[in-house]
Amino acid sequence: MADKTISELIMEYFYAHPNEDLEHGPVVDWVTKQWLKTHRTPPRDPWRAIRALHQKGILIKVKKGVYRYNPQAVKKRKLEDFTPEQKEEIFKRDNYRCVICGRGRHNGYEIHADHIIPKDLGGKAEVINGQTLCSIHNFKKKNYKQTETGKKMFIHLYELAKSLGDKETMRFCEEILKTFEKHHINDHIEWKR
Repeated sequence: MADKTISELIMEYFYAHPNEDLEHGPVVDWVTKQWLKTHRTPPRDPWRAIRALHQKGILIKVKKGVYRYNPQAVKKRKLEDFTPEQKEEIFKRDNYRCVICGRGRHNGYEIHADHIIPKDLGGKAEVINGQTLCSIHNFKKKNYKQTETGKKMFIHLYELAKSLGDKETMRFCEEILKTFEKHHINDHIEWKR
């Protein structure tokens, strides 16, 4: 009998616990224990496989680090990509420039048609859900989420304006950053005035 993959072991655990909200820690521990029965080294990043199963629509994310398998609700999500025509329409609408920094093909940057609401959260491949990002900000959005990237961008712009004595831009950034604070958006990112 062939060894089971990490994903197969994860699903074996979830199949045994249907409709339960399961923290990823015990799942990872069980998968690691099963894996070590047939392998010498522990599995690499089982939690990533859990997240991938969620992105495929097999597991439901209840909250950070907690997932559920509902046999009645399992569906294969169609992760839509923009068509070449949709990408061109998005790029044209955004003047072939990153909506965050303004970089684009005109100055040698690769641009991407990005889903504002990510595909794995149900975002559709529709022009209205698209935006142009340079490769740098597309990467940052994937890693920081959009609001974190935005707050960091305005903090950076504020600091730059402060160093140049540009009071108008400083006031603009202050207004935006105060809105972040007012609504407690990304409070973990500190803005030093």
